[in-house]
Amino acid sequence: MKPTNKDWYESFEALSASELEGVDFRIVVTARPSSVAIVAPHGGHIEPHTSEIAAAIAAEDFSLYLFEGPRSGRHHRELHVTSDRFAEPRALALVQGAQMVLGVHGRENKDDGETVWVGGLDFASRDRIVAALIGAGFAAVARQPGQTLAGAARNNICNRCKIRKGVQLEIPRTLRDRLGGDAVLMTTLAEAVARAIGVT
Repeated sequence: MKPTNKDWYESFEALSASELEGVDFRIVVTARPSSVAIVAPHGGHIEPHTSEIAAAIAAEDFSLYLFEGPRSGRHHRELHVTSDRFAEPRALALVQGAQMVLGVHGRENKDDGETVWVGGLDFASRDRIVAALIGAGFAAVARQPGQTLAGAARNNICNRCKIRKGVQLEIPRTLRDRLGGDAVLMTTLAEAVARAIGVT
């Protein structure tokens, strides 16, 4: 087990060799008759509130995948496998059967605790989501390939769908905490993103 880019594990295979499903991590898959999948590969206590945000966006319309750290006392990096190396078999099965994938992630505030960074290789969907978030009263910007957390790697879980290009949300901690404590705000964000994706 050697840290790579601050991760403890270089792959899901390495993680699952040391961690026990149902105790150390939990996987939730809800397959729906939709060509869209919403994924939170760092859910639960790994990147707090990303599970709830992903589930709110998926609602009853889109398929949903959550990889969660169930224990609040662990440092999140212990179960964090970066998105371009996250190849958990159930996640791959879901996203490779989808036409469009949206990844939901948490980022550090740095000097901005409000702006959602929207990346991925599906530039048209990325830009629609940015516009929808701004229209709903949120701060959002498109991340370009080459920028930090742009979701532009070909093997990023969001880009492993049928068309090989998806979208990634990077939501700062302050905004995630607000969403987690405000059901109306959560619904506003989730519905804005869902409308931009389109129910399929």
